[in-house]
Order: sequence, then C-alpha cells, then structure tokens
Amino acid sequence: MDAAYVFAVAFRLDPDGAAIEPDRFEATMEIPAPEPGADGWAFFRDRLWRGEIGDEPSFRRLASDRLGVEVTEASFRELRTDEAYLDALKREVAADLGRFNADSVDDVLRKYLGSSIHVRGD
Repeated sequence: MDAAYVFAVAFRLDPDGAAIEPDRFEATMEIPAPEPGADGWAFFRDRLWRGEIGDEPSFRRLASDRLGVEVTEASFRELRTDEAYLDALKREVAADLGRFNADSVDDVLRKYLGSSIHVRGD
C-alpha cells in the first residue's frame, strides 16, 4: 500500500547576512499517509474539508516545521494513492462511520477530500 497527501506550498528564504533572488519559491510537498487504522490515519479528517485545508495557518506551521522554512501559502492538491490503500481506507472508515458523522463511506470521502483522490495503477 502506498499513499501520500500532496500539497502546493510557497515559502520565503530570509538568510542572515545575504541576499537571495528570488526570495519566494513554490514547491510540491508530499506527506506520507499513515496506514489506515494506524496512529494519525485520519489526517484527512483533522486537516481537510471538501478538498481544502481546514485551518491554513495551523497547517502552514506544520508544513514549516517539516520543511524547515517559513511556509507562506499552502493548498491541498490530492490524496495520491493506490487501490490497496484506498480499499483499506474505505474499510477503516466503514468500521466507524459515526466518527465522521456521515451515512456512507462515499459521503466521508467527499466531505473531507472532495474530488481530490488520485488513484494510481501499479
């Protein structure tokens, strides 16, 4: 199983005693998706809403900590996954729909990820 949350991020560099041009950069950041059922597996529930970052300032701090630079902008792009991971995620969500306040697994995925799930073939 393989999956990652993919974000577009922008950051600035402000080195001491030096000038840099450009000082703003854009990049793609991937955060590995924990195995469904493992600690942190509900990252999508905690951070996303309808395919958007739910609390961007908080997420920018998280991204800044992970990247070691000040992230000034961030947006969610997709959950990039394989079929095996998506199937396992659906099973885990189905086992506890009440946790997501939804009637079906599809409702949960739409509610948090919107249409931003990209399944890759083997």
